[in-house]
Amino acid sequence: MDTAPAPADTAPAAADTAAPLIVTAWRDYDEAACALPGMHLGDLELTGTVAEEADRLWESGVRRVRLADPVDLAETDDLAAARRTVRALSLVRDLTARAVLVEWDLHLDPARPDDTLVLSHLQPPSALHRHPEGSAALATWRAGHYLGKCLWRNGPGFFQIRDRRWGNLQRFTADEPHYRTAVDALAYGTPQESVPKDALDDFTEERLVLHLGPLAWWVPYRVSRWTQEAMAI
Repeated sequence: MDTAPAPADTAPAAADTAAPLIVTAWRDYDEAACALPGMHLGDLELTGTVAEEADRLWESGVRRVRLADPVDLAETDDLAAARRTVRALSLVRDLTARAVLVEWDLHLDPARPDDTLVLSHLQPPSALHRHPEGSAALATWRAGHYLGKCLWRNGPGFFQIRDRRWGNLQRFTADEPHYRTAVDALAYGTPQESVPKDALDDFTEERLVLHLGPLAWWVPYRVSRWTQEAMAI
């Protein structure tokens, strides 16, 4: 990846609305506070795009959500199943970027146990299944999680990814317009063949996309809340 002006953001693909998501929502992070009157918002069915729904949840005061269904990285054989998985992962990613507490269960693909490292920038799941190290892997994820671990941002004429999932800071800067267009396409899942091969190959090599059945999905989040001054990130 090198370094031309980034195009404007594009709207998520229509497929992003194909699978409604059910979540339980509260107005606070703390369990005791969530038990107080007016804090529980009940079960919500999310039928819009993930980007729209994440914004709506945040703006309505939601600070804690629980996904009703587990996310299964092995259930992606057909397009419909892959879309469901990608949609759920996208919600976890977009809410993590807003520092919303997300409770979710993750079922790994047994052939890819290191997906826990690929996804380690996301809010750690409540339960982790099909990992050879079991609860120890989940404990490692929880201990090493912080906001801003793998993010991307637009700059003047370029976009940049900052990745600390592997313990050290790795920075990738690109200015090719088709790389930026590829990010827009990948953000909420897209057929792998629809992404320019050089961009997809580079992103795959750096573990910035996850291949889920016929779809490829963009792993980093676009940061929505800074935990410290931006110059220190």
